[in-house]
Amino acid sequence: MSGAVATGRIVQPDAAGIAEAVALLRAESVVAFPTETVYGLGADAFSHRAVGEIYRLKNRPSWNPLIVHVATVAAARELAADWPENADELAAAFWPGPLTLVVRRARHLTGVGADDDTIAVRIPAHDVALRLLAASGLPLAAPSANRSEGISPTTAAHVLRSLPDVPLVLDGGPSSWGIESTVLDLTTPVPTLLRPGALALRALRDVTGAIALRDAETADGAARPSPGMSKRHYAPRATLILAKDVRDVEVTGPAGVLTYEGAATEGAEILSADPREYAADLYAALHRLDDAGVTTILVQEPPPTEEWLAVRDRLGRAATR
Repeated sequence: MSGAVATGRIVQPDAAGIAEAVALLRAESVVAFPTETVYGLGADAFSHRAVGEIYRLKNRPSWNPLIVHVATVAAARELAADWPENADELAAAFWPGPLTLVVRRARHLTGVGADDDTIAVRIPAHDVALRLLAASGLPLAAPSANRSEGISPTTAAHVLRSLPDVPLVLDGGPSSWGIESTVLDLTTPVPTLLRPGALALRALRDVTGAIALRDAETADGAARPSPGMSKRHYAPRATLILAKDVRDVEVTGPAGVLTYEGAATEGAEILSADPREYAADLYAALHRLDDAGVTTILVQEPPPTEEWLAVRDRLGRAATR
């Protein structure tokens, strides 16, 4: 969407900005707002019209479900057919925060959720998001506020560059985590990791014990209980190539290089060697390289450890062609 003229506005999340956003949401429109992970494109989760606008603006395939954001654990429970004991334990430990729980959807609800009668819910840890949720009184479906398959936005400006037709963006500054929430399925006998994310598996195991990992990728077009499971996702406009050593890769045309401290290369974007700090800067770095006009982005493969699982997941999907 580079070069597109934005028709939406970026506004401060003061009382007037929140009120304007609430009016749009109650009119079944959409609003982009900050969370601690990335910026979300929010709409009334149980308005078919509003949810349809999310899919239209993002050009998002209909089989890719949405996460619903709520302000309280009580509001999350109202969306569920049943609320497992481990959901209470996880909520107490990590909400508000970058953890999404997949539970059975309440039978009377329609308009959002996966085709398998589940729903993904979380409470975001961002003051602006929580004030918006409280003021609107609505559960908000809110995928990342960017075109489908593209780099997720971590600033208000990123949103309008990707989705210039979003009517309003509440500016809450840069997202602190910079990578999407961890998604955990609680409908399976052992909690199953559907999407690695900001919250580390080690922290989750301290609460739940064992966590199962998916043994196969979900084919595009197939029903799935969580977003973030598509083969290609989080991708810049430039071709992204993951390499064991970026110095060994030859490319034609303008190229950028992304690496981390300790694996430095001259002229590269160098991020932290700490996986959380790297994740917080990853999307912003990819946006910068795209904005610089490179046609190829060479990325040094991160270490093959569990702490880097979410980063490797994002880079692997971004590199899929």
